[in-house]
Amino acid sequence: MSASVLELQGVYRTHGTGETKVHALRDVSLAVHAGELVAVMGPSGSGKSTLLNLAGGLDGPDQGTVVVEGRPLSTLNKRQLAEVRRHSVGYVFQALNLLPSLTAAENVALPLELSGMPIRKARPLAEAALSEVDLAGHADRFPDEMSGGQQQRVAIARALIGDRRLVLADEPTGALDSTTGEAVLRLLRARVDAGAAGVLVTHEARHAAWADRVIFLRDGSIVDTSGPLAKPESLLAPAS
Repeated sequence: MSASVLELQGVYRTHGTGETKVHALRDVSLAVHAGELVAVMGPSGSGKSTLLNLAGGLDGPDQGTVVVEGRPLSTLNKRQLAEVRRHSVGYVFQALNLLPSLTAAENVALPLELSGMPIRKARPLAEAALSEVDLAGHADRFPDEMSGGQQQRVAIARALIGDRRLVLADEPTGALDSTTGEAVLRLLRARVDAGAAGVLVTHEARHAAWADRVIFLRDGSIVDTSGPLAKPESLLAPAS
């Protein structure tokens, strides 16, 4: 099997203190390899988003280790963590986190520019990424000029641009119709098949069916792991 891009080793994470203390993750161990898409399912409050925040270096564990491309995140300073997030991790947030003062193309190009790519090179790559999510012609629109579904696709284009090896997606199809949602999942699957590792948080089995492996969280613990669910017909059929 190919090398693991993401590893969580005996991870614990709590939120709050005293009577409000919540055990978000309890002794979670998980490895995700290059070329593998792992879906994470579970009820609300089971720890799915916390797991993604730890995997992307947005939060740190109370105990245990998170490793991205061989680098334990706990050993990195803030600058090094920021570099890992720019170079190695693409993240689709539930809240989207688009910058309202930037156009769609500028939002998508931002990770490349922060990594030192000149805007003249980043711009055409951003436009191509927008075309892949069916937003050709929207490059110069600002987020408040776009629908919720269009904004979601901008966020997905931003996460998939460049050659980052770990893609983390938190309910990436939540604001999309079924046809557009399927197109987004196909893009995520294609990026993984090209060599990235992917983690997809979803509550829908039809979306988890695009994954190679499904883990189930409950009360912060992995309670079950399965192989791929029945593949949707759209995944088996060639893309049109």
